[in-house]
Amino acid sequence: MYSLDINFLKDPERDILPQEQGAASSQKQLQMGEMTPLIVGAVVGILPLALVAGLWLVMQQQTAKLEKEQAEVTQELERSKAQQQRVVNLQKEIKRTNAETEALANVFDQIKPWSAMLQDIRERIPPGVQIRAVKQTEVESDSRKSGSAKAQASRDTRPKFKLEISGTARSFDDVNYFLLTLKRSSFLKRDQTQLIKAQLIDNPTKLEVPEAQKRSAAQAKYELPKVVDYTIHTNLSNIPASELLRELDSKGAVGLVTRIRTLQEKGVIPQ
Repeated sequence: MYSLDINFLKDPERDILPQEQGAASSQKQLQMGEMTPLIVGAVVGILPLALVAGLWLVMQQQTAKLEKEQAEVTQELERSKAQQQRVVNLQKEIKRTNAETEALANVFDQIKPWSAMLQDIRERIPPGVQIRAVKQTEVESDSRKSGSAKAQASRDTRPKFKLEISGTARSFDDVNYFLLTLKRSSFLKRDQTQLIKAQLIDNPTKLEVPEAQKRSAAQAKYELPKVVDYTIHTNLSNIPASELLRELDSKGAVGLVTRIRTLQEKGVIPQ
């Protein structure tokens, strides 16, 4: 005979395990559900901080970049200022050199050699006129008399010279003719060429009688005709030498003419 053994008692592990697992699962689900708002809140709270931190880093990078660019620009400005100062110094040097060159050129342009002027006067002497002496004296300019800086700046401060020509002539007509020829000279001022003195005097020429004729000469009396003693004052003209090249060349001032023409070719003196 067969017999059936039926155990109506339940396995405690089988009965408790599912219940415990279900409870733990539900508890986990409950805990996760309760923590979700906390996590979301934390993320929401951290997100602005992260954004601020990111912006701060970006601003720091931008600031460092701008500071670097500022330093480069500052260096460029310093180099530019140095270059500008150099340009200013060069411009001053060029201006000073041009002024010195112009002053030197003016010196050459105002030179009138005495040899050329005396040759010009010599060529204008009429046959009946003799020159005893030619004297040069410096005339005090108006700027020196006034003494003010304004007068000196507005007037020509170069030294001015007066010529005194003295001698004898056979007649007053010869003296007047000599005066007229001097007024035509390009080296002298026409309106300041004047006859200061003209008077008859005994002829200063001495007669020399040979020894063989002294006896007969002692009995005879020789009287030379009187002559006119004259004095002429004149001033040098202000005409630049560059405008008198033809006259200077014809009077033998070849060296000065060559220098002036060289300066004209270089553009220092206008042609």
